[in-house]
Amino acid sequence: MNEAPQSALQNLLDLLDLERIDEDIFRGTSGAAPLVPRVFGGQVAAQALIAAGRTVPADRPAHSLHSYFLRPGDPNVPIVYTVDRIRDGFSFTTRRVVAVQHGRPIFHLSASFQRHEEGLEHQEPMPDVPDPLTLPAGEELLPRYAHLFSGPSVIERMLEARGAIDLRYVDAPPYASVGQPREPKSQVWFRTNGKLDGAADDPLMHICLVTYVSDMTLLDSVLLAHGRGGWVVGDIVGASLDHAMWFHRPFRADEWLLYDQESPSASGGRGLAKGRIFTADGQLAVSVIQEGVMRVPRPR
Repeated sequence: MNEAPQSALQNLLDLLDLERIDEDIFRGTSGAAPLVPRVFGGQVAAQALIAAGRTVPADRPAHSLHSYFLRPGDPNVPIVYTVDRIRDGFSFTTRRVVAVQHGRPIFHLSASFQRHEEGLEHQEPMPDVPDPLTLPAGEELLPRYAHLFSGPSVIERMLEARGAIDLRYVDAPPYASVGQPREPKSQVWFRTNGKLDGAADDPLMHICLVTYVSDMTLLDSVLLAHGRGGWVVGDIVGASLDHAMWFHRPFRADEWLLYDQESPSASGGRGLAKGRIFTADGQLAVSVIQEGVMRVPRPR
């Protein structure tokens, strides 16, 4: 059985609450990704951003991050995050973070933070989509496709991995369309499974939670273009290579956010996807781009 949503959310918040072992050095624990024996990429990115943010004044929220996944993370040992204070300017602050396990870097992140300024304003409009409460949650959706999954424990592991997040597909997910190529676009609504309050109700934590979620479904659009079900089906082998985000406007991770995703290209064993995250009232809050390894398993 997967844990209660509020308990799962608290576990995720604890995961992102890094131990400070020196002025610019932090340590975090981790868990395995649901279907592979490595650390979930969104977790490493979120923890690295937490480490960077804790060396920056609170009045300078993150406005962008650029990162590379270098090696698979080992879920059985802690991750050490070392922050390099690259620049502290009048308006902008820049940090670089290296995540290390077994004496080797597994992840690099550069993040920029900015004090609030007034300036020019425009944005793309939010797509017209159904209300999230009219769409099935994971507990309802996943069992419908159990016959397609690579093993009997997939549903339980997926529900456990996403227990802290209420994530709802606008259209059928990749695993529901195996063998049926579709337009390379995917949309999900998401929010945390519970409200953030107290110390957790911190702008940095909201940004890091969305960073965590942003790695969950972004490559779905690549799969859809080729009629592949992905990791839950076992017809694709892959991993995130790099991940970039731009934070445009304030948002809350515990309120509904629309993640509009599409893939402009796949080639050379890699797939590229880009996403836009909107608040429920139509504000463009975040832009995301990611490239990942996307390989079709070879027959044995």
